[in-house]
Amino acid sequence: MNSLAIPESVQLKVLETRALNPLIRVLRLGRPDGAALPAWSPGAHIQVQVRLPDESADWRHYSLIDLQGMTARSGFTPGDYTIAVRLEENGRGGSRFMHERLRAGDPILARSPKNDFPLRLDGGGVTTLLAGGIGITPLASMAAYCRAQGHAVRLHYAGRSRALMAFVDELRSLLGDDLRIHSDEESAGGVFDVGALLDSMGTDGRLFVCGPKPMLDAVLAASQARGWSQGVLGRVHFELFSEPVAEAGDRPFEVTLAQSGKTFTVAANQTLLDGLIKHGCDPLFDCKRGECGVCAAPVIEGEIDHRDYVLTASEKEAGNVIQTCVSRAKGARLVLDM
Repeated sequence: MNSLAIPESVQLKVLETRALNPLIRVLRLGRPDGAALPAWSPGAHIQVQVRLPDESADWRHYSLIDLQGMTARSGFTPGDYTIAVRLEENGRGGSRFMHERLRAGDPILARSPKNDFPLRLDGGGVTTLLAGGIGITPLASMAAYCRAQGHAVRLHYAGRSRALMAFVDELRSLLGDDLRIHSDEESAGGVFDVGALLDSMGTDGRLFVCGPKPMLDAVLAASQARGWSQGVLGRVHFELFSEPVAEAGDRPFEVTLAQSGKTFTVAANQTLLDGLIKHGCDPLFDCKRGECGVCAAPVIEGEIDHRDYVLTASEKEAGNVIQTCVSRAKGARLVLDM
């Protein structure tokens, strides 16, 4: 696998594990010799190596958690990393490995922190954070950093059930009334009201969002309708907390590589990127969430089901490039210029 700019790998040890609830497990990782680890900033994640049910190795991204505001301190050098893992019953098995097979004292290979979701505090206004489910992990660190810096912050945390949400008590102690909890099962109105949140933000201040795809899609649509900009210098910053999953209606499709003449089938529950790798290709990729654009491939023939957050509307309409980690064919076949 040709992942772009792979951070340095380091052998860590599981120092502690604890269950927050039936679905979320917290792990604290450190060096076997107790030495300091590379510093990180709010929004950063590490990759850890997991074992899948067939015993093959793979990598999973987990946001680093700091509820004490330690990342705001000058010369911050962590002695351990804390992550939280949600059990995905219908996943490929990485989260089950983290939940069921790791114990205190076990070794685990990790890659140094990387931040694709940095916190920006330049400009005025309150920093607004919106978390959906386990998307709370990077935003909890952002909230603690803002508090430590004396910067105004408000955190909206949405989930299906309060009993299955993480760090609610700790965040309430940290933020007080600046923590707003939305539980679907407690709300007569059901899903979280994205429009009302955006309307409450006024004309300044940034919004940072991390959660499942439906939440992110709703935020992006509502913010675009208001003319809000996205990206590094915009008002809206986002990160998906999971890799893509199969959607209703997904079906297999055939891929032909024009340069090599190779043809293969991408399964309904498989990404095009994984199909390329499985059939001997060595494509570039990084985030595997449709956010970075590294895995783009030119398309010669076929209609694309675009699911990324990189291409503009006009680029998607042109239909000549696909982000292989998330997007698929609408029809039965794609021909790539590879």
